[in-house]
Amino acid sequence: MYKFDRNHQFSFSDFNQPLGMEMSSENRWVKKAALIPWNEIEDRYATLFPSEVGMPAKPLQMALGCLLIQKEYKYSDRELVEQIKENPYYQYFIGLPGYEYKAPFAPSLLVEFRKRLNEEVLAEINEMIAAYNAPDDPTDGDSDNSNSGDSGNTETTNADQAGSTESENKGTLILDATCAPQNIAYPQDINLLNEARENLESIIDQICCDYNFYKPRMYRQKARKDYLALAKCKKRTAKRVRKAIGKQLGYISRDLGYIDMFVLYNNVVLTDKQQQRLSVITELYEQQKYMYDNRVHSVKDRIVSISQPYIRPIVRGKAKAPVEFGAKLDMSIDERGIARLEKLSFDAYNEADVLITAIENYRKRTGHYPERVLVDQIYRNRKNIAFCKSKNIRISGTPLGRPKKNPSSEELKTAHQDNTDRIEVERGFSLAKRCFGMGLICTKLDITTRSSIMLSILAMNLRNIARELLLWLLSAFYVGERNLSLIFVWDC
Repeated sequence: MYKFDRNHQFSFSDFNQPLGMEMSSENRWVKKAALIPWNEIEDRYATLFPSEVGMPAKPLQMALGCLLIQKEYKYSDRELVEQIKENPYYQYFIGLPGYEYKAPFAPSLLVEFRKRLNEEVLAEINEMIAAYNAPDDPTDGDSDNSNSGDSGNTETTNADQAGSTESENKGTLILDATCAPQNIAYPQDINLLNEARENLESIIDQICCDYNFYKPRMYRQKARKDYLALAKCKKRTAKRVRKAIGKQLGYISRDLGYIDMFVLYNNVVLTDKQQQRLSVITELYEQQKYMYDNRVHSVKDRIVSISQPYIRPIVRGKAKAPVEFGAKLDMSIDERGIARLEKLSFDAYNEADVLITAIENYRKRTGHYPERVLVDQIYRNRKNIAFCKSKNIRISGTPLGRPKKNPSSEELKTAHQDNTDRIEVERGFSLAKRCFGMGLICTKLDITTRSSIMLSILAMNLRNIARELLLWLLSAFYVGERNLSLIFVWDC
């Protein structure tokens, strides 16, 4: 269940500070807390708890706030709780009424926070924060005052303005794809087979211990010796690798037979965890057996991690890492610099199929199509170009077919400006990976991995909004000082 607590904290002055402590209202976490509409997000968060019985859940500000702090500094779960316990500004940001040297929750509860705040909920929160910090439209007040004479004329004028607004293209949409690598060991076949064999041996040992069976002969010492003979080898020939893989496949086949015998003929009931691990190992064995028999090195939906079987190899073709292991995602950035997650998948896909969906999502948010779309060359297929042409959207890049021999200076200037502006999405990828943990995802579950990637984008947006607000205040202060100096000079 969930209980609303509207009176826990209204402003920085309400935060209870111990005697002798003087906290500054200019701290960045105090300012970031003011950029988030906590009450609106709490209404959405409360819908995740339909039951009215049970222990009340932690408040939304505590759940979301601690995850944003973790993304900012890449703390582990245990270290995050210790940092919150020691830092009064962190405690203010997560909504505590006052500073207290006490852990607000157990570190294991962070996993539940990431499960509740999934990808869809965080995407809605991202839109709420963007709308809450959107700049005011200065034309709203003028239109109301100018049309206050006649109500009929007002309705007609507003309808005409709405129609012209919907038909007029404004703004810019930048779209690109990247991969969020997972924190796993590089998947070598011999290492995966050795790990699978050790997992099967542990399952057999547990079954024999629970049901008081004699342990069958598994040749685990010999299997370990065969694995180390290749793992410690400096020069691995193809013949030697194939021989070692064949031996490990034989050991795994024997262990799978033992478990089938226990289940079919001895009425052994496996636990849910054992069944899940056994199904993953069985699929891994079938894939490795197929590649071994057919002498190939690729298979559909290849498993690269036993503990995280949902991860797939993503071929990116980059110089640093041609193949990455993690989730592939498409991220868009609008003219305000707000990043959004357009698509996230652990399977490889063609990013060109995301362009039309991203443009339609932009129209739903703003009520009009963008004036231009800045994308990479892979997005410029015939389908996407025809769609952009039908909606009067200019798509960046050279047209399909034979290039022009003598392009005009205006075309060269436009192409250069588009390439310069498109760097913004690359800058967003770099910032999210270097500063907000998207460069190495350390979560273990599918749902928590998705929420971790979305949290990186959300934390990056929050930092950019705070930065833009600071720049706006500095520019306003500079303009005000300049006007005062001009007035002073004129008076003199």
